[in-house]
Amino acid sequence: MFYLYILYSASSNKYYIGYTNDAERRLFEHNNGKRTTYTSKHRPWILKKQIELGNDQGFSMKIEKAVKQSKSRFVIEKIILEMNTIEALAQLVSVPMNRD
Repeated sequence: MFYLYILYSASSNKYYIGYTNDAERRLFEHNNGKRTTYTSKHRPWILKKQIELGNDQGFSMKIEKAVKQSKSRFVIEKIILEMNTIEALAQLVSVPMNRD
């Protein structure tokens, strides 16, 4: 199962979006990693939102990419406050859902 996750850094007032199969593990890695990365420069991070995306990794990557490409704080905050389903999220970022 894959999830879209949104992290927030209060120290720099920034958001980070990713997808994973384990959001708690990724939060730990972002806060404790040894490499110099975007997330290492804005620690500490808190998990603001996690939305279940299903088992399709390709679809999960498309959702993550669409949210990141929006580069919109408004979109990110709308997801945090209002989006609780994969259907609502896919519609917001205009990614077609696969229907079986």
